[in-house]
Amino acid sequence: MSSSDRRLFLLSGFAVLAGCGFAPVYGPGGGGDALMGQVRVTAPDNRAGFLLTREIETRLGRPASPRYELRPAIDLREDDIAIDRRDVAARANLIGRVRYTLTDLHTDEVVDRGEVTNFTGYSTFGTPVATQAAERDAEVRLMQMLADQMLTRLAAAASDLSG
Repeated sequence: MSSSDRRLFLLSGFAVLAGCGFAPVYGPGGGGDALMGQVRVTAPDNRAGFLLTREIETRLGRPASPRYELRPAIDLREDDIAIDRRDVAARANLIGRVRYTLTDLHTDEVVDRGEVTNFTGYSTFGTPVATQAAERDAEVRLMQMLADQMLTRLAAAASDLSG
């Protein structure tokens, strides 16, 4: 395929997307704008909840007068994945799941709900202090990943909310 054929192919693909109502989430009028400064996260009750809330508020801002309330429910579990001959774990996975609902505070209607899952690993080889530090770092990474996934889904769904 020559370069002019590729350009024509790409331009026709963009035209098709524009014709079917495709719009970038974070572009002008995109769904991402509908959530900026509009989402209050319910108060966290543990470290993982605090980390998740911090990530969400960093991206969306802390609202003065919110339109929506986000209620995340976090489940975490650990799986040992590398066990040596002495039956001692040398590596673990921290697996997280967040079920969430987004509620319109004006109508008390649930406007979106979903679930995201992810995992991250860390080394348990070394001193107890090093293992605890690695586990805490893994929790931070996991909450960042889960917040990213959740906000991507909420932004995609938010185009219906901006009306």
